[in-house]
Amino acid sequence: MLVGTGLSFKSTAATSVALVQDSAGAAVKAENEKVDVVGRARTAITMASSGTKTNTPLVNTAQSITVISRHEMDNRGVLSLNQAIRYIAGVLPDQRGATATRYDQFTLRGFTVPTFLDGLKEQSSPTGYANAQTDTSRLDRIEVLKGPSSALYGQSSPGGLVALSSKLPTADKFYGGLNATGGSFDLYRVDGDVGGFATKDGFVRYRLYGTVNGSHSQLSQTVNRRYSISPAITFGGDGPTTFTLLGNYQYDPKSGAYGSVPLQGSLKKAAFGYVPQNFYDGEHSYEEFNRNHGAITYIFNHEFNKDWSVASRGRYDDIRTKYKSIYSDGVFLDSNYVRHMEQEQLGNFSRGINFANERMQNLAFDSQVKGRFNTSILHHQLMVGFDYQQSHATELYGWGAGVPNINVLHPVYGQSYTVPTASNNYVTNQHQVGLYAQDQIRIQNLYLTGSLRNDWYRSEQNDYIQKTHSKEDPEQITFRASGLYHFDFGLSPYISYATSFEPQAGVVSNDGGVHTHQADPSMGKQLEGGFKYQVPGLPVLLSAAGFHIEQTGVLVSVPNANYSTQSGKVHSDGFEFEAHVEAYKGLDVTAAVSTQRVKDDSTGQPLIGANKGNASLFAFYTMQSGRMKGFGFGGGVRHVASSYGGTASYGAVTVPAYTLFDGSISYDMANLGSSFKGWKLQASVRNLFNKRYVASCYGYAPYDEWCWYGERRNAQASIGYSW
Repeated sequence: MLVGTGLSFKSTAATSVALVQDSAGAAVKAENEKVDVVGRARTAITMASSGTKTNTPLVNTAQSITVISRHEMDNRGVLSLNQAIRYIAGVLPDQRGATATRYDQFTLRGFTVPTFLDGLKEQSSPTGYANAQTDTSRLDRIEVLKGPSSALYGQSSPGGLVALSSKLPTADKFYGGLNATGGSFDLYRVDGDVGGFATKDGFVRYRLYGTVNGSHSQLSQTVNRRYSISPAITFGGDGPTTFTLLGNYQYDPKSGAYGSVPLQGSLKKAAFGYVPQNFYDGEHSYEEFNRNHGAITYIFNHEFNKDWSVASRGRYDDIRTKYKSIYSDGVFLDSNYVRHMEQEQLGNFSRGINFANERMQNLAFDSQVKGRFNTSILHHQLMVGFDYQQSHATELYGWGAGVPNINVLHPVYGQSYTVPTASNNYVTNQHQVGLYAQDQIRIQNLYLTGSLRNDWYRSEQNDYIQKTHSKEDPEQITFRASGLYHFDFGLSPYISYATSFEPQAGVVSNDGGVHTHQADPSMGKQLEGGFKYQVPGLPVLLSAAGFHIEQTGVLVSVPNANYSTQSGKVHSDGFEFEAHVEAYKGLDVTAAVSTQRVKDDSTGQPLIGANKGNASLFAFYTMQSGRMKGFGFGGGVRHVASSYGGTASYGAVTVPAYTLFDGSISYDMANLGSSFKGWKLQASVRNLFNKRYVASCYGYAPYDEWCWYGERRNAQASIGYSW
């Protein structure tokens, strides 16, 4: 059963090797499972499109890509993007622990990375609040593309990006499902999914997905609520021309809190002991994060013939947020290290108060012409594309300090406070135009790929209260070049070099403040080498990669000045290994190991939120015969190495490593008899042994020393019916 859809997977032990046209037009053997999803084929995890914007076997793609299928997400009971990426090499998940779940915050190879939905960037708020969050239950698959990727996507992070794919209408005449979930912290979810042919011949097809869900959060007095609906309609059936319209409306009236706990008392033991894991640092009467997100997407594809095609897609997003919060300053007011003081006199800290009303309207388009042709022994797949992004954002923001102090051991809520007045009124306009070209060339078993792109970026921001104005309009060329050799026995060693650029806000001076200008984008480059091995005849994929990333032009603050320099440089060096097995004789396995070293030359420390690596293993087995046929069980272990959390009053902050265990079971009730066909039970638990741990910290002594507790034991169970 799909958590959030009620659809069931019917795995068979059989596999078949199909001849699949690879990205250069050659017939190569790729493993495709005979997996039915209530009659619907599932795209194999050995294929991906994010690395080249063409469907290409991973074993022929010279870049690290991890695919998380819908099947894997359901086995693990995934309910958020942070939960989905926990078993990927090179990731530090849960940047705000189990508290601030309203955003998907994690790092990849030491860097924060953007997300793309259906090939189009989910543009980030320029001032911080009106950011989208896609409910993962409406996703068909997730692809994590590692390393600089600006040559195809424009402004992006040196760490890579995450590509999300929505559920769209399929080739089935009628299908659907209903699913109900309950669990820890009063979790409830009701998810529905229905689709099929709107015309007898299937020329018009539809799909409608919706969810209502909510829970208490890990902090006392805070809750989460969400309502979402996603209708889609496709014209064209199985013909050479298809046009899909996809809508989504998501309303999050409640989104927990962004609260933290002081570093002393969470990461470090204080004189009074430790802060409770459910401690809430705000005021319920002034806690609000209300998000309305409406979007409409079109996807157009036309094939002129078997070699040439055009594709275009675009999306309009309208996101409105209302945010109010009272929060901890992170530093205790009392001397909590003085032992002779009474315990109840310890643990006091000051709080701040703020609000923000923001609206962000985004447009994004991406169009390509693709063609296959040969020149002598060279087999080409050429792609030429154009994309455009535009956003308009407004924000009214206010901040103040008129809030009574609070004690972490004996909090008193309901005290009076002073609501701040507006201090900033931002209006921001951003535009990006990109032209790109890519040629994928095959010479027998040798695969060469070259990508080149030119971007024109413009951003202008005005603050009508502070009377400030900033503007930047850089132009940037980025590229990627790679080579891969696919041996007949399945091994593919490769090497690649790629670049990226990322705009950054700030004022820069190179002469001590005499002359200033808007900051230029930071630049990224990566050299990566490794191998991929797909076991012939089996849905088994192994990959290993070593990488060196450099980010230059990073802003470095100047003490007691209102400008920065762009002398910063960040290095990220590491090694990653991953193994994936999907639905082979009922067995699914995901394994990952990584080690990395991230260093910021300007501080001599890693970037905040960068860790030293991770290791994980998740296995799930479904009984294929006998009395227990249809019963599935599995579990996982995930180890996250220590990470850097900034600076505290005592020096550099190191967040300790932690190891957690998860478990899942499921049962296809069809094996009880025909009257139970379509029914399925599923249950899962995260942090099985309820380990207490700190997921992350942000230290900026002497002002802020914040930490976030990780997720406590969280169990859920669901029942679903599908047809």
